[in-house]
Amino acid sequence: NNMKALFIILPIVLLIGFIFWAFIAFKPNENGKSNIVQGIIASILALISLSVLIIVPGSIHQVNAGEVAVVKIWGDAREVRSAGIYFDGWLSHKYEIYDCKVQQIPISTSAYSNDSQPMDIELYVQYQIQQENAMKIATNYGGLDMLEGRIQTVSIERMKAVLSKYAAKELIKTRNTISPEVEQLVKEAITTDYFVNITTVVLTNIDFSDAFEKSVEDTMIAEQEKLKAKYENEKAEEKAKTDLEIATKEAEAQKLLADAEAYALNKLNETWSSLTNVQKEAILKKQFIEQWDGKLPDTMVGDSFLK
Repeated sequence: NNMKALFIILPIVLLIGFIFWAFIAFKPNENGKSNIVQGIIASILALISLSVLIIVPGSIHQVNAGEVAVVKIWGDAREVRSAGIYFDGWLSHKYEIYDCKVQQIPISTSAYSNDSQPMDIELYVQYQIQQENAMKIATNYGGLDMLEGRIQTVSIERMKAVLSKYAAKELIKTRNTISPEVEQLVKEAITTDYFVNITTVVLTNIDFSDAFEKSVEDTMIAEQEKLKAKYENEKAEEKAKTDLEIATKEAEAQKLLADAEAYALNKLNETWSSLTNVQKEAILKKQFIEQWDGKLPDTMVGDSFLK
């Protein structure tokens, strides 16, 4: 770029100087004469400067690092040149620069799902040319623009083939898992005669109509509410079952307790019946004493109570 600037600025400066010289030379002096010879020389030099300005900068070709250039001579691809600065005729030689770094092709198109739902698709295809096959790209495809067009067409075809296998609702639920399948098919379709390496294929977006996505969203919400209600019913049934089991165990425990009390009472009755009256009276007196709070009643009749 600096060299091109030099070959542009220097001829312009010289051209302006020679034109000024020619103007001075052809202009009559005080004696009414002009220096025709100097004027002619200055004009010739001005024409030479103009030719240099037109020809030389256009004949300097620069190929940057990470690029290759396919050189076409009168339209016929002849050779490939790597990074560097070259001087070739601007009329006969044309340099087509191919970037050897990873390139990205953005693709936007429309497609249909298995159930005929329209959708807008966004896809990115990243590729890298095979540097050693730059000449074949130029001769077989005419350049990178044509090659990218072919890659884009193949990618769209393979993407539509994948998407057409799924219903719209499936695509909405599994859109993140579709991209690897598309990438595999695209890589299989871009064969060795494309002279590029496909690095990545990413399906970035699938858009359905607002009405359809709203209906799907409503359906999913309804399904979630249904699942929630089912879950709550199952929890309620589990709680009722647990409560029933607890109540049953409590009833069984109370029955066992009642049976035990009844058994104890029967045994007590049997024991009591086997006692003599003296023994019974002694037991009653003992219980009376143990339970008496030590206070005498306010009213007593007869002397039997004191005994």
